[in-house]
Amino acid sequence: MPEIPKYKAYSLSNFRDIPQLAALPESLRFDIEVVGQVLPFKVDNFVLDHLIDWRRVPDDPLFTLTFPRRAMLAPAHHDEIAGLLRAGADADRIRAAANRIRLTLNPHPAGQISHNIPTLEGEPLDGMQHKYRETVLFFPSQGQTCHAYCSFCFRWPQFVGLSELKFASREVDRLIDYLRANPQVNDVLFTGGDPLIMSTRNLAQHIDPLLEADLPNLRRVRIGTKALSYWPYRFLGEDGDALMALFERVAASGRHLALMAHFNHPRELEPEPVHQAIARVRQTGAVIRTQSPLLRHINDDPALWAEMWNRQVDLGCVPYYMFLTRDTGARDFFSVPLVRAWEIFRQAYQRVSGLCRTVRGPSMSANPGKVQILGISEVGGEKVMQLRFIQGRNPDWVHRPFFAAYDENATWLSDLRPAFGEPRFFYQDDLEAYYRENLPASHPDDYE
Repeated sequence: MPEIPKYKAYSLSNFRDIPQLAALPESLRFDIEVVGQVLPFKVDNFVLDHLIDWRRVPDDPLFTLTFPRRAMLAPAHHDEIAGLLRAGADADRIRAAANRIRLTLNPHPAGQISHNIPTLEGEPLDGMQHKYRETVLFFPSQGQTCHAYCSFCFRWPQFVGLSELKFASREVDRLIDYLRANPQVNDVLFTGGDPLIMSTRNLAQHIDPLLEADLPNLRRVRIGTKALSYWPYRFLGEDGDALMALFERVAASGRHLALMAHFNHPRELEPEPVHQAIARVRQTGAVIRTQSPLLRHINDDPALWAEMWNRQVDLGCVPYYMFLTRDTGARDFFSVPLVRAWEIFRQAYQRVSGLCRTVRGPSMSANPGKVQILGISEVGGEKVMQLRFIQGRNPDWVHRPFFAAYDENATWLSDLRPAFGEPRFFYQDDLEAYYRENLPASHPDDYE
């Protein structure tokens, strides 16, 4: 095992102490400070020392993945915050301006607050989401941060101090009660933030009670994490030993444990500690499934995706999803048009063998569900985009193909319109009826 270095994090308060930044122009450091007032920023010493190619900064993809960039804010927003900083405005005034800007960035897309919060005995269960029939998301309160932050993250409101925009729960007992009351749920996903920011002792206080409850419907436990990339030492050393023992307890209970690992660029798979961490996890019986959004400036190249999937399979991981950047935060900086996304996916898919073709995509996690772009066709003389649901709020929508009018500029489901002169997509009446019955204050955009 390698020597475990001490974890060190950098944020706005101390980022100018990062040794590698000293060689960069002050204008770039100032832009980090400006954008970091609005969007969350944290990076750790593993990312700095092992992932970023400092010879390529600021255009290095791993630098862009973790550091704020000027273009991540609209010019007017950037200039407003920059003006306040240059004028020496007090922290409260800067925070007020940042919060106002944040609320223009669609902080909770896809109905996360308005439509996904479950109830039990008439009471909302804070820190949980239940969108798809079989799967419940649980947000442990001590896991609502990460070792480092991704600049594209759709859960960025968790990290910027807007308390009304946070998800967190300490109540694993209520989760157990909810699972007992909803036997259709067989899959619990621990998410955040990153649950593996927690010590193993704290994580076990959430997972062990689930196992001890002996719920007949609970068949799978998932943990969403970026730790394999941003801090692989989490799986090594003394607390790593305890974590592997916890994973083994899940397997011994007869449940399937899946680590939903986020890798956004093939370079993240190169460091030796990452290889060691992956090997240790696999030895427990857990399966590592890998996923990433398609990100302009970071991985919008089919060769990179093919390389990433190949390396993941070589290391024993299972390629799972290529997502599209959600319509929130700095999405104008990162988003790729849907047509181009499909071309990148198709070209990458053509370059790999069947063992890599477990991956699905490109997929939008939109309000109605996970919508996959299947391709571009011509039907009856009309150029169209073919789509289908991989998951849906209504399970009957799943795998039903539908068509949108061709639009080479569209970047999200809400940009698309039905093909063939149809007034609506097939699912919209059903979705509206559900919202009228259950959420009478829904906004019309929620139907998309």
